[in-house]
Amino acid sequence: MAKTRSAQDSELDAIGLILKALDGLEGESIQRVLDYVFSRLSIATPTRPKAFTGLPTIASSAPVEGGHRAPRQSIRDLKEQKQPEKSNQMAALVAYYLSEVADTDERRDVINSADLVKYFKQAGFKLPKALAQTLPNAAAAGYLDAVGNGLFKLNPVGYNLVVHGLPRSLKSPGTARKRSRTSRGRSRRS
Repeated sequence: MAKTRSAQDSELDAIGLILKALDGLEGESIQRVLDYVFSRLSIATPTRPKAFTGLPTIASSAPVEGGHRAPRQSIRDLKEQKQPEKSNQMAALVAYYLSEVADTDERRDVINSADLVKYFKQAGFKLPKALAQTLPNAAAAGYLDAVGNGLFKLNPVGYNLVVHGLPRSLKSPGTARKRSRTSRGRSRRS
């Protein structure tokens, strides 16, 4: 029996080390680490049901064994997945995150400039020079609707941008800009 207890203690120690190593990571980052470890150790990846949420990589919030919830996708992971290029696209992504992905206690339907500062920083997205204009610009682009008092709400166009339009695909080969005659002439003479 002492041998069994020692084996169980070793397993618990290993679990503790793994959890400590994953501390500070969220959502997709944890999944990438675990996928690599399973692959490296030639262990079959456990199958897990995916929740239908419109985004295939968003983790389910269903309770798991022991009463712990599966971690949700972080704003940084979502930004890396969707790769917004402009601050108005990122504003739509923040609105989407807060209305659809964030934990229940953080979830809301409207955003303001303070939310942009917080979530742009968390996502590692560069803060725009004219931050106060970001939400009105996103509304002008058709992604958000103004609801008053500096608050904006994601609309269907913004939702579709985040869920279906990002990341933007690369330009098709026929859309590359042609060089002007002047620049072609200069390059030949060089």
